[in-house]
Amino acid sequence: MNKFLIVLSQTYLNRLKSKAFIITTVITLLMIFLITNLSTIIDNFDSSEADRVGVIDTGSYYTQLENQMKMMESDIVLEKFDGSEEKAEQAIEEGDLDSYLILKENENSEPTALYKAETVAEQVTPQVLESALQQLKSTIAAEKAGVTQEQLSEIDQPIQFQKVALEKGAKTEDELNQARVFVYVLLFVIYFSVIFYGNMVAVEVATEKSSRVMEILISSVSPVKQMFGKILGIALLGLTQYAIIIASGYLFMQMQEDDLAEAGFLSFLNFSNLSASLIVYAIVFFILGYLLYATILAMVGSLVSRAEEVQQMIMPVQFLIIIAFFIAMFGLSTPSSTFVTISSFIPFFTPVVMFLRVGMLSIPFWEVAVSLALLIGSIVFFAIIGAKVYRGGVLMYGKSSSLKDIGKALKLSRRE
Repeated sequence: MNKFLIVLSQTYLNRLKSKAFIITTVITLLMIFLITNLSTIIDNFDSSEADRVGVIDTGSYYTQLENQMKMMESDIVLEKFDGSEEKAEQAIEEGDLDSYLILKENENSEPTALYKAETVAEQVTPQVLESALQQLKSTIAAEKAGVTQEQLSEIDQPIQFQKVALEKGAKTEDELNQARVFVYVLLFVIYFSVIFYGNMVAVEVATEKSSRVMEILISSVSPVKQMFGKILGIALLGLTQYAIIIASGYLFMQMQEDDLAEAGFLSFLNFSNLSASLIVYAIVFFILGYLLYATILAMVGSLVSRAEEVQQMIMPVQFLIIIAFFIAMFGLSTPSSTFVTISSFIPFFTPVVMFLRVGMLSIPFWEVAVSLALLIGSIVFFAIIGAKVYRGGVLMYGKSSSLKDIGKALKLSRRE
């Protein structure tokens, strides 16, 4: 047990002190700071004066347009301009106006508009003006047809449409929306964690092997202890990094004012209706998914002699993770499809696809239990095979061309 703890602590501390870990953690914290303060940052950069639009009204729509803009609570400043277009263009050149709008009346006694500015790349102002004029045109048309403003407002009211699940124990609309966001976020976390930390395990094995000290290690520590010492050491590193990120993100959000937090980028992250069981499932599938892929990647990493060869060898394993991720993305819109259901029982896809189904549907517990049993069984299987390949693979030097070298590693492990 002491040897196992030595391998675990050595792997953990070496990676914890590495520049790569420190840099990635700092960059991630900076990204979280930017996301949690995105509204404040945008407001600071967008603190310029509101657009000033001169309105040349050849009809009689300026007052109505101004009232409509006030109802829309727009920041755009309208200024009635009595001069010609040439003077309006001169006002833009001198900075007195940002753009101007020509209002006319067509043969149907309806407003038409021509918007001119130095550039039409800016879409916000013309879109707001177009929306206000469209509403104004609808009001004028309704008055001609003898429709009152109250009747027009009633016509514009959206239909009340509710969705009710008949299945017993099915999630409500609010619960589904929150679960969908939670599952979406966790899918990315599981996906990138398995790739990032799993690759780190493979590189850790290949790096030690390239240093030519593996012969000494393999003779003093059993392959199982050494392999899982590295796997769990990297796992602790990942938990440490996530603890720092979550704690920092919480502090960043607490530093915001209440109104900014409610209106900010993270306002949609409201998980008040999430069940405790879903959070437990997220942790379980996250850990088991990491153990499955980390075991396979440690086995593959033992076959290469240099860290530079790792990426080529682990590519087939990465394809499995990518396929699982895309199945889960497809399943977000159709979680009850047969394809997603079958995929959730395949151990390579279970960590993300079954978690998706648990989050989005009310599935019987036996399905989750079967998928977990298959997943745990696969981890045990790959741990046994991986330990044998690991023992033989770490003693194989020279260029490794493909996964066919697993057979050579197994033969070599039997001789030991």
